[in-house]
Amino acid sequence: MNIIEKKMKHISYKKISILPTPFYKLKSISKILNNNIYIKRDDLTGFALSGNKTRKFDYLIADAINQGCDTIIGIGANQSNFCRILSVVGAKYDMSVHLILNGKKPEKPTGNLLIDHMLGANIYHIDTTDSKIRMQKALEVKESLEKKGHKVYFLPPGGSTMTGTLGYAAGFGELLNDFDKNNVKIDKIFHASSSAGTQAGLVLGKAISKWEGKIIGISVDVPELELKNDVYQLAKNAGKLLDIEIDINSVLVDTDYIGEGYAKRTPGCEEAVMLFAKNEGVFLDYVYTGKGAAGLINYCRIGKIQPEENILFIHTGGNIELFE
Repeated sequence: MNIIEKKMKHISYKKISILPTPFYKLKSISKILNNNIYIKRDDLTGFALSGNKTRKFDYLIADAINQGCDTIIGIGANQSNFCRILSVVGAKYDMSVHLILNGKKPEKPTGNLLIDHMLGANIYHIDTTDSKIRMQKALEVKESLEKKGHKVYFLPPGGSTMTGTLGYAAGFGELLNDFDKNNVKIDKIFHASSSAGTQAGLVLGKAISKWEGKIIGISVDVPELELKNDVYQLAKNAGKLLDIEIDINSVLVDTDYIGEGYAKRTPGCEEAVMLFAKNEGVFLDYVYTGKGAAGLINYCRIGKIQPEENILFIHTGGNIELFE
């Protein structure tokens, strides 16, 4: 039992994710980039077509059950990975699921949205990109359900709450085991970052373990100061549950790979998706992991990563987007 496992042993959770996920060196890409690149396959968490959000739900669903909730509300886009997993979790634990999704109602649901429909989620399409309007609708749905006597577990986009953040603090403990088992010292960790919960959990895990490397969140849509503050506040608040303080300087965000915005493809993203697929048989997506990998690739090419460094890329999932 490592230091993070000891620190979190009193926290209630459900074993939804099938763990540990694979960790190995990307030999072909390492050769192409002339750097030592490893991957953590959190696209293979083994539940609901997988992805990083299952780690959050290990803790979120336990919290919902402990509170006696019978209904869960989730917020996202039409192709939200988080809402897809929420739909499956709700079905598994016999909870009513209500999803507030920004985007027009399509004539035929595909990808993640197809799964939401298949599992009987109640879906409210909001034809806007304004997050405030979407949140207003979510709160209206919550109030309506509570008036009908339901006990509602309300989740913000990505399930980014203090409780959800614990999923990747625990995930960092798993990474420490990977490093020890493979006898490798990782210097930098790269991953796609947006709703802040994954990065906040990693930052919390770093603080608990006093790991000396860097965690670099490649933003897929959120401006630098906003994302950095979101990550810091989540990590700080979750840290209070474990009596851990967070150094804001440990929150590193890079917004150079966003392009025109959320779900807008960039040349670097498209190259990354093809590079990983053709050379490693690893499928990324064009919304999250493609942009995260584009950042990693460019860091290697412009010399921001030294040849002797060992780099980890966390594949946070989302490849069902390829079938949209």
